Amino acid sequence: MMATAPAPEVLLDHRGNPRATVEMTLTYEQARLGTAFHEAGHAVLAMAYGMHVLTSEVIAWSRGADGWGVTGNTAFRTHDTNPWHFAAQCAAGELAYVQYLMTRGLWTPERALACAADHDREQAIDVLADFGYRLSHGRVPEGGKSWGMVQGMARRKVGYLWREIHTVAHAMNEQDILTGDEIADLTGLVNAPLLTGGAA
Repeated sequence: MMATAPAPEVLLDHRGNPRATVEMTLTYEQARLGTAFHEAGHAVLAMAYGMHVLTSEVIAWSRGADGWGVTGNTAFRTHDTNPWHFAAQCAAGELAYVQYLMTRGLWTPERALACAADHDREQAIDVLADFGYRLSHGRVPEGGKSWGMVQGMARRKVGYLWREIHTVAHAMNEQDILTGDEIADLTGLVNAPLLTGGAA
């Protein structure tokens, strides 16, 4: 665990706004591993969908008398990625966290709600809009998909790749950060070649 909070930009969403913070009724070890599952969900689905994964990490720090904080980050580059695959990768983090809670007997409705990663959903909506795709929260837009439909796509892929997500999450929890090549070695997935000009 780091002695102090990470750099402020680590705690911002893609729009530059502070990411929402939530209190979870989990121990430090449980929350840290849950965050590792969240990031592993992003990393494994990104790689499975042909994106180049740079790193995936869990970040934990002491907040002094206020306890501790934990977050994560997965960095990747895309090239000719199917927009709906990009959106499913965004949804995979919270779904992997919820699946972790369920497999460990830690699931409660409140904890599942606290897994919601609105910043991931909003990033998917914004990125797809930039490419002319319609993704909405709470409804199906004409010619597009709802976030619930994207979560359904991601849920199937998370289930199919659960062994790989589990392996990566535990390795990340032990090492803090994994490179994409390390994730590929652990899972047998292929980390696509890094092409210049892609978006994160």
